[in-house]
Amino acid sequence: MMTLYNKTCQECSQLITNRYSTSFSLGIKVFDKRFRAPIYAVYGFVRFADEIVDTFHDYPKATLLERFRKDTYKAIEERISLNPVLQSFQEVVHKYGIEMELIDAFLDSMEMDLFFHRYEDSLYKKYIYGSAEVVGLMCLRVFCEGNSAQYDSLKEPARSLGSAFQKINFLRDMKSDFDERGRVYFPGVDFTKFTNDEKVMIEADIKKDFDDAYKGIIRLPKGARFGVYLAYVYYINLFQKIKSAPVAKVQQERIRVNDRKKVYLLFQSALRNGLNLL
Repeated sequence: MMTLYNKTCQECSQLITNRYSTSFSLGIKVFDKRFRAPIYAVYGFVRFADEIVDTFHDYPKATLLERFRKDTYKAIEERISLNPVLQSFQEVVHKYGIEMELIDAFLDSMEMDLFFHRYEDSLYKKYIYGSAEVVGLMCLRVFCEGNSAQYDSLKEPARSLGSAFQKINFLRDMKSDFDERGRVYFPGVDFTKFTNDEKVMIEADIKKDFDDAYKGIIRLPKGARFGVYLAYVYYINLFQKIKSAPVAKVQQERIRVNDRKKVYLLFQSALRNGLNLL
């Protein structure tokens, strides 16, 4: 019956991914079947931790996050959890050798959101590493399936992709982060005085991350490459929309790529993949 329990827990992580992220859900669906459940598990884990600090405003966030951290450690140590998200995640940690350093860095970055509302340079880099780059590294552990040399050769591009995604999220969610949580992630930026020059500098930084990331995407294992490329394409399109938007629009609304456009990008990317043009 453990097989049934584990499958049920995996399906919970899949449901969480599908409900919270259209872009990542579509990307995961085109992975080779062997990669789907473990990536759903990683996403479910990071999504629920993020929910604690971003959504549970009427509850003791610090207490809940510390409990989540302890439950994560216990699930990994005991190889079992009654929390379905942690059960599926601990299985992936053990099967693919995900390091505790990555898990600690991620949880530390979630804790930072409880105490910091301005992220100057050193905190900014630490936060992006823990909140996004290590998630890419967790996924890379899955894709490399124990091939340490391959993992080491792809680490930096994976970090760059996570960094690009996160910085775009910061721009996309700039209004809600400031209005609802009082946060500004970009060092030296005052939301109320955000300038076009600052926006252009941030966009140049993101473009460099994307350029570095693409060099790794095309070297990923075949069963993972198309799915990661698809997420990359979605974010590139979101990035282009943000780049073309004036500063005032970024300050006033959440810019997004609509679902119809995402379906078009899926078919366009599938064609490129089928023609070996990635």
